[in-house]
Amino acid sequence: DLSTGIIYRRRIATCQNVIPEILRKVSVLKVPDIYLEEESWLNMEKRNMAMRSHCLTWTQYASLSEESVFRESLENPNWTDFTQKGRISVTGAGLLNCVLEAFAQSFLKQGVKK
Repeated sequence: DLSTGIIYRRRIATCQNVIPEILRKVSVLKVPDIYLEEESWLNMEKRNMAMRSHCLTWTQYASLSEESVFRESLENPNWTDFTQKGRISVTGAGLLNCVLEAFAQSFLKQGVKK
């Protein structure tokens, strides 16, 4: 955007399905890839970037989204402050709802640690 100087990007990402093989016995979970939509806003003037992503696969059963913000630290301009929020909700999978939510939560926590 020439008026604000903000660079906006929207893309679709393909990730390998990381759901454990035992859960892939359920036919709807037996897919090779998972698709995500990611949007980002980079503001070079304010030195920050915001990202938002959500899962496009299994939308009739699950809602998985993540928001991240990277900004210059107030303590030191050479440091970056990073905040992240994620949401998981699984419905329509019967008894597997809790199992799938627990797996998704564990997977996201591992990503945060990295």
